[in-house]
Amino acid sequence: MNLNENRNEDWMKLMLSEMRQRMEKIALGGGKKAIEKQKERNKLTARERITYLCDSAQPFTEIGGFAGFGMYEEDGGCPAGGTVAGIGYISGRQCVIVANDQTVKAGAWFPITGKKNLRMQEIAMENRLPIIYLVDSAGVFLPMQDEIFPDKEHFGRVFRNNARMSAMGITQIAAVMGACVAGGAYLPIMSDETLMVEGNGSIFLAGSYLVKAAIGEDIDNETLGGANTHTEISGIADYKFKTEQDCLEHIKKIMSKIGAPEKAGFDRVSPVPPIKNPSDIYSIIPEGNLKPYDMLEIIERMVDNSEFDQFKQDYGKTILCGYARIEGWAVGIVANQRLVCKSKKGEMQIGGVIYNDSADKAARFIMNCNQKKIPLVFLQDVTGFMVGSRSEHSGIIKDGAKLVNAVANSIVPKITIVIGNSYGAGNYAMCGKAYDPRFIFAWPSAKIAVMGGDQAAKTLAQIQVATMKSKGREVTPEEEKTLLDTIKDRYYQQTTPYYAAARLWVDEIIDPIKTRQLIAESISAANHNPHLEKFNTGVFQV
Repeated sequence: MNLNENRNEDWMKLMLSEMRQRMEKIALGGGKKAIEKQKERNKLTARERITYLCDSAQPFTEIGGFAGFGMYEEDGGCPAGGTVAGIGYISGRQCVIVANDQTVKAGAWFPITGKKNLRMQEIAMENRLPIIYLVDSAGVFLPMQDEIFPDKEHFGRVFRNNARMSAMGITQIAAVMGACVAGGAYLPIMSDETLMVEGNGSIFLAGSYLVKAAIGEDIDNETLGGANTHTEISGIADYKFKTEQDCLEHIKKIMSKIGAPEKAGFDRVSPVPPIKNPSDIYSIIPEGNLKPYDMLEIIERMVDNSEFDQFKQDYGKTILCGYARIEGWAVGIVANQRLVCKSKKGEMQIGGVIYNDSADKAARFIMNCNQKKIPLVFLQDVTGFMVGSRSEHSGIIKDGAKLVNAVANSIVPKITIVIGNSYGAGNYAMCGKAYDPRFIFAWPSAKIAVMGGDQAAKTLAQIQVATMKSKGREVTPEEEKTLLDTIKDRYYQQTTPYYAAARLWVDEIIDPIKTRQLIAESISAANHNPHLEKFNTGVFQV
């Protein structure tokens, strides 16, 4: 390893260290005092419940761990969006798990909580995975009710999805381990089976105080909607348990008896580890992602036996396309090449930029993968499409539209990894969030924005300076520099993977070395849904 590689590795590992430190803080939820209060009531934390429930020998893939990061600080924050969620295995069955974190504002739903819960239901629906709800929530966070209650993608959509999933034959199990109130009371009742823990679990549309205020009836919460009430009188709940552990054990029993699902039939053989050392990934991306590097070196440390069969290898070189296997799964890979390339026409092409020929090649390859029913993996490090008269006259918009069309209409599962830059229309063409990837993950080195920070900041600063001058104000060079620096700092903050993950533009920020495992888990989940639409591109620009 040379000096540059050492520097690159140090940079990446420093970012990883920062990521882990932030995640450790998030994992505390509402803090140590709130956790202690849970323990006093003989309650497990959300993360402890998931750990107890899941098979220890299988991976648990957390989704949305950074949801809400840096948001709602005036209200005390909302770590992990007040919900711990992900994909794990229970009794050998892959499933989605969603657990309210009662230590965060009593499990109240912030706007990001609703978005995260809907994302988990979307994962369950797209992949036909069973979903387990571990319920412990006080309902909507009232100070922000207008941002969580009435709209199409708000709180109520959760119960609509309950009904849709039931009609689709997707198993839903709800374990009520704490409060389940108001509109939220519909979630467990719309699940296939409802379990309750005595003493702590309660389900009611209105609590004792509201009942007293509304109709004058004096009644305690346990009598109103406790486990005994709902298993013996109303018949709403199906099972009751003395402890949370007993409740979780019963979920394991239910899951062990579920019939085998139909499969999509994506091809898989016995996995083979990469020949090239995966740990080298840390040293490949240059510090700050400012210099060219060979994306092929990353791919060969990610795929089985380091074998990557390139499609149109000598054409459209700024996008690498080809077939490989990841943990035995057959995949088609579409990746931005960051090296400076020279076309056979003698044109020097900048790495990370999409040109006419690379857009054409990638569109064709995506169609091939759809024809062969091969899942697609997108590795993003893209600054956008080539601009200038030469590209415009060559029809870059037409060729770009061809690629966007192929991505948008692709029916095989798409998994996107944002490795570096994800700018502008390049984000769209390489299957950004708006193009329905089944899963989308980001490395700590990711940057997601409409354009690069320097260009954007200079453009915004020029506009503001021009506005001030049009009003007759003189702007000194020092003022101009201060304005530029202020805009640049704000813009760079918005391009970080944490800003994206906080808003669920990506599912999670991941350790690069885990990319191979996460892609495999994603395809395994996708393989549970055998219902693929017919591939049709519609009107295709030629």
